[in-house]
Amino acid sequence: MFDFMTPFYLHYYNSHAWMDTYWMGHPVYKCPLDLFLYQEILFSVKPDVIVECGTNQGGSALYLAHMCDLMNKGRIVTVDIVEVERPKHDRITYLTGDSASVDTLNRVKPFINPGDVVLVILDSDHTEQHVYKELMLYHQLVTVGSYIIVEDTIVGHPVIPELLPGPMEAVGRFLPDHGEFIIDMNKHKFHLTFNPNGYLLRVK
Repeated sequence: MFDFMTPFYLHYYNSHAWMDTYWMGHPVYKCPLDLFLYQEILFSVKPDVIVECGTNQGGSALYLAHMCDLMNKGRIVTVDIVEVERPKHDRITYLTGDSASVDTLNRVKPFINPGDVVLVILDSDHTEQHVYKELMLYHQLVTVGSYIIVEDTIVGHPVIPELLPGPMEAVGRFLPDHGEFIIDMNKHKFHLTFNPNGYLLRVK
């Protein structure tokens, strides 16, 4: 079992160093070890389309776009309910809307061509109900051998327990009825991740 309660885990999160983490000058608000995992996943999966729910300031979308530049493959469709000025890149398409709505899903789908390899990242509202809705909507887009990544499953486990139930509970609701996905336990290898049990690999 992944150890969520290590003193360093809590110390790192509570230091807010992750809020002072930037990619090319743009805030990303992620654990750097997860960013390293992302580049490993991208190189392995080589997605044609990355769907990101929860754009925030756009730093993570820019990071993903630059990784795609290095591979000369991939584009990012990223959704947020708030429209603000964000970094521009030819591989990034910004959409404004509720990521947990069917309408937004239907606006995302035209960016995916038949045969595309698709990876999905969920990093918007971290309540259980919202994340579960996103899982139910977007899992259908993920291709075999790729991932749907549920961000910030540490919410409540162990950080900010008052926000329970959160993303971890949404994963727990989703997996029993979706045997085509498994938790990729190898993504715990750095012993510090903001997404424990959140790297869901589609195996069939």
